[in-house]
Amino acid sequence: MLILNAEKRILKGKSFSRKLRLKNRLPGVLYGLKKNVILITLDHNVIFNWQKKLNVQKEDIFLIIDSKKYRVKVQDIQKHVFKPKLLHIDFLRIIHNH
Repeated sequence: MLILNAEKRILKGKSFSRKLRLKNRLPGVLYGLKKNVILITLDHNVIFNWQKKLNVQKEDIFLIIDSKKYRVKVQDIQKHVFKPKLLHIDFLRIIHNH
């Protein structure tokens, strides 16, 4: 089980996402279970190194945002065509199995 820290973001759009990437941040979203979408940012290098080592689509993850813990799976990762960089990540909420 992997634990990732994320920060909420308010702004969205191409220009804002580019500014985040210049600061080594990865824009992303958290959605699912009929709840509101949360726009987030994560540390690019942490996610990039992690996704190279593991099959991220099958990995269970705890995502911590503002001290709240969400159980998630990676739904999609957008990668740069030429450069070894990530552009965006989508997380899908999953139900906690007790």
